[in-house]
Amino acid sequence: MSIGHTLLGLLESGPRHGYDLKRAFDEKFGQDRPLHYGQVYSTMSRLLKNGLVEVDGIEPGDGPERKRYAITEAGITDVQRWLATPEKPEPYLQSTLYTKVVLALLTRRDAADILDTQRSEHLRMMRILTDRKRTGDLADQLICDHALFHLEADLRWLELTAARLGKLAEVVTR
Repeated sequence: MSIGHTLLGLLESGPRHGYDLKRAFDEKFGQDRPLHYGQVYSTMSRLLKNGLVEVDGIEPGDGPERKRYAITEAGITDVQRWLATPEKPEPYLQSTLYTKVVLALLTRRDAADILDTQRSEHLRMMRILTDRKRTGDLADQLICDHALFHLEADLRWLELTAARLGKLAEVVTR
């Protein structure tokens, strides 16, 4: 996720302080990985330097002065370009799990145990996400669905690999 583009997009609704941007980000996108304040302010500093935001006002606070940021026309253009650019599909061709299976076979360990352990962990996570989906709002349901679909694909791969483990062992231990 591009934090800078996300913060710019949040600024399109109007100027905000860094604290307000962090709170809006965490509420909409960061339930599982909230932003650190330092990350917000370093990102805003970079966006300011690049002309994508401007300081819309400075107010005294309990500590340092509070800057209110506003998006510039260049920032709006940058967000539009980012939104219109498709994300590169991630084919997961460098899978750690595949590496573990092959190394288990190469070292004469039980690769089936690795697959079974991973299957159990995937199912555990799917139960957690399914419970979260039941109680969440629409945004949480959609993000859980995204994760669940990926986990389901992983489970299909685990089953296929378990079924082909003998042939894979022949190929990698030659």
